[in-house]
Amino acid sequence: MYRFLLSRQWVILTLFALVLIPVMIELGFWQFHRHEHRVAQNTLIANNLKAKPVPVTDLTSPGHSVPRADFWRQVEATGTYDTAHEVVVRRRTNSDDKVGFHVLTPLVLGDGRAVLVNRGWIPFGEDQRSFPDIPAAPKGEVTVTGRLKADETTGSSGIKELNDLPDRQVMLINSEQRARSLGRTVLGGYIEQTAPAAPGDSPQQIPEPDSGSIGAHMAYAVQWWLFTAGVPVGWVILVRRETRDRAASAARGTPEREKTAA
Repeated sequence: MYRFLLSRQWVILTLFALVLIPVMIELGFWQFHRHEHRVAQNTLIANNLKAKPVPVTDLTSPGHSVPRADFWRQVEATGTYDTAHEVVVRRRTNSDDKVGFHVLTPLVLGDGRAVLVNRGWIPFGEDQRSFPDIPAAPKGEVTVTGRLKADETTGSSGIKELNDLPDRQVMLINSEQRARSLGRTVLGGYIEQTAPAAPGDSPQQIPEPDSGSIGAHMAYAVQWWLFTAGVPVGWVILVRRETRDRAASAARGTPEREKTAA
């Protein structure tokens, strides 16, 4: 009765089902691990944003690579802005997805070292290669509060370095690169300023990272696993239908013929 399972089309169909099952199981676990990663990241962001600000020098130092556990930690720094070495970071978007610049200004601390401060977003000037009008940084000693971020690299950000950039424009926020231009020691990473707010909201402060949404990864995982369960069920249904059709043909006295597993 089940000899048809040895036919070429049924062997191919069965092998395809056997390959499909582990593939879909693995895809389900891939989505599940993405869900776990998102939940862990949301927890990290929420906890670090709620933490009391600490001096930036408690968490970073020259040449220090900011670990993920310290991303978005609230830090404070007191010093004076070095506007002579202020630069803009190209191709950055604001909360409305408009493309412009980030304003990157070194803050010189009391001990002579500097920390980079991302003061926020401004729109393009006349064109992308023209240096924009930048709202003036506060004069004198200031205390800046913000989120600690790691140095950007092409590998971590996906942003490519470009040659022959206009003067005072950069692609990446990187303390080692800026230290060579400043001629002074710079702390690793940078501060994403949250306070004090700029007059007239310019530069626009960078919004807090999302710590609430988890995406649909868990739903996708369950979907893949349901598809996995459906493969053997579908195979059994096809076999039973083929068996029933062959039995009906035999009862009518018609010659048995091979059928496709459609």
